[in-house]
Amino acid sequence: MTTADDAAVPLRCQGLVRVYRAATSETHALRGVDAQFAAGRFTGVVGPSGSGKSSLLALLALRDKPDAGTLDVLGTSTTEARPSRVRALRRTAIAWIAQRPTHSLFPHLSAEEHLRLAGRLRRTPLDPADALDQVGLGGRAGSLPVQLSGGEQQRLAVACALAGRPPVVLADEPTAELDDDSAGLVLDALSAAAEQGSCVVVTTHDARLVAGADRVLLLRHGVLSTDRAAGGGDSAVIDSAGRLQLPQAALDLLHGGRAVVSVHGDHVRLDPLEDR
Repeated sequence: MTTADDAAVPLRCQGLVRVYRAATSETHALRGVDAQFAAGRFTGVVGPSGSGKSSLLALLALRDKPDAGTLDVLGTSTTEARPSRVRALRRTAIAWIAQRPTHSLFPHLSAEEHLRLAGRLRRTPLDPADALDQVGLGGRAGSLPVQLSGGEQQRLAVACALAGRPPVVLADEPTAELDDDSAGLVLDALSAAAEQGSCVVVTTHDARLVAGADRVLLLRHGVLSTDRAAGGGDSAVIDSAGRLQLPQAALDLLHGGRAVVSVHGDHVRLDPLEDR
């Protein structure tokens, strides 16, 4: 049963760890990520290549499984749930937008047929013409994917993903290969989904998406480094193990990566080790 609190915060993760193992090596993509993602908010996840952005999004989308930690989707502990329940959540509650639209489209279906299929899968009434209009494809209802440009294909994939107002919308670099006009339409569609109550989480290097987000999370070396709300400064993150992730500007002051921690009333102070 989904509670009001589950609907308000449809995604919660704690201590998420993901390790990719090869014959002779291990890559720790995520090292214990704690985060909550609220309904009606547009969250951007940023970080350099290899920081763990795509790994985190794949776990949130239930397209992969963590090696440790917990992930709750709409109140369901997906690390403990039956596979059938996880499949149902992935199909009905989570919208996934891939970087390449060809991964989301069927070559034999027209744009309108894609939207009708999305409505059936989400079990919701849907006006394909209205959905296409919202992403600037009002005149392409009868077009097959091969007849659409790359930007038009991505906009169609976005329209399908947003069909039926899914509670969770996850997008992996959705504007990476788009021109400015198409990227702007995708940003508008994602922002509108958040305004209508969806939890929208996007990994991106696109400054326009970052600027349009309500909240930006920075991943670095597989850990959540900073959490910034729109119009606010960077907040340092303390995870469930008590590890403090500092912004780069603060790290630059702590030479050697060591600090003396002292408590002064209701304040905590960090001093470079060599200064004490």
